[in-house]
Amino acid sequence: MTLSEENYLKAIYHLTVVSNADVSTNAIAEMMETKASSVTDMLKKLAEKDLVNYKKYQGVSLTEKGKLAAKMIVRKHRLWEVFLVEKLNFSWDEVHDIAEQLEHIKSEKLVNKLDDFLGNPTEDPHGDPIPNAQGEIFKIEKQLLSELAENQKGICVGVKDTSSEFLKYLDKQEIALGSKIEIVGKETFDLSLRIKVDGNSLTISNKIASNLFVKTT
Repeated sequence: MTLSEENYLKAIYHLTVVSNADVSTNAIAEMMETKASSVTDMLKKLAEKDLVNYKKYQGVSLTEKGKLAAKMIVRKHRLWEVFLVEKLNFSWDEVHDIAEQLEHIKSEKLVNKLDDFLGNPTEDPHGDPIPNAQGEIFKIEKQLLSELAENQKGICVGVKDTSSEFLKYLDKQEIALGSKIEIVGKETFDLSLRIKVDGNSLTISNKIASNLFVKTT
């Protein structure tokens, strides 16, 4: 596969995970920041390689072959993110763009050795699951912080928004994976939350709370 084909497969995979349904050409075009006509041309190529199921005006889905290929790209990306954070001391807001480049390395042997070297992690630095060598994914039960009720407690296990700006904001507030969060109160006016993070009091917006995944305790 070409680099471009891999990027399209990964985009379709991510959109499928979010919607759990066939993906529209327009949704892919928006994610890839390209024209719908360009997406259509690429989908035809991927269909010829039996990587996607595509019918004009009916959306697209990944074939089993395409799904596995997409998971392997995601696997490489997330393993490299773990490596960059744990072994090279990059911050979690720096690693996405670098991993975008490293995910296209073809050597399966290198990726499997990297996985073993890192201790076979199941999650990347943002809390997203890492597929294993067979494409299997271990999922943990999680929900958005905004969905918790007053006095509920949880542990931060992931972020929905992985943008550099959001991750830097979390760093400033000293919110990270593993942080213990308690809902102290909710404002009915704007749905902002008064919370405690590892014992420290803080007020956050509903937008922030809607981008933090927690596992209730």
